[in-house]
Amino acid sequence: MKKKKRVASSIGMGFLVLFFYAPIIYTIIFSFNDSKSLTHFAGFSLRWYEKMFGDRTMMEAVFYTIITAVLATVISTVVGTITAIGLSKSRKVVKTIVSQINDLPIMNPEIVTAIGLLMLYSATHIKKGFITMLLAHIMFCTPYVILSIIPKLRTLDENLADAAMDLGATPWQALIKVIVPQVKPGIVSGALIAFTMSFDDFVISYFVTGNGVSNISILVYTMSKRVNPSINALSTLIIVIISIFLLIGNVVPALTKKKPVSAVD
Repeated sequence: MKKKKRVASSIGMGFLVLFFYAPIIYTIIFSFNDSKSLTHFAGFSLRWYEKMFGDRTMMEAVFYTIITAVLATVISTVVGTITAIGLSKSRKVVKTIVSQINDLPIMNPEIVTAIGLLMLYSATHIKKGFITMLLAHIMFCTPYVILSIIPKLRTLDENLADAAMDLGATPWQALIKVIVPQVKPGIVSGALIAFTMSFDDFVISYFVTGNGVSNISILVYTMSKRVNPSINALSTLIIVIISIFLLIGNVVPALTKKKPVSAVD
């Protein structure tokens, strides 16, 4: 009876995984289709990748997506790390208030955040473009970085920095050489989440950008209104980039984890 339950459970899990990954596999396969058809595979070809790399609009979207994601990740990681470390040394009231403020953008629906930013930029007469999109991405990425680092800081000894300064380290050295290495896994996780969030964001980016500046998500949305097989090649490129960063996110913490010191006789 137990064996039958295990078989049924395995079959059910297999169908569930297939349901989740079938669209991704379908997209990747048809990105190499020689035909314009999105339903009939006529043969292997790289024509849609050639068309994608030869399309200036697509390449500009890829450029803006990558540069925005990289800058937003770097800035939000630095700001989030400093904020999280500062919160760990603050009073309980300050921690509670800032934590609630930090959780608000995470719990807030993206469409509400997007409309709020749109109204803010309109009210302050800020011209929409690359800078407004970058600022928006930094705004919604930073809370995730803080949320990733705070649990690591809670596991540290509160007197760790004081002990380092008692041994001759400056406050800056205590921060960079003592505190930051201890919370490095949280920083890496937060940075990867920030990059992923920024890279595939559509709703907020759609409302806060303008003047011919668009990311991959906006371009894919506009291309979906008409049959264009290049969308499969572009989608496959997104899948590959996100997969690489997910692999890095799983490998880096394992490599940085300290090996236990073996006892010496």
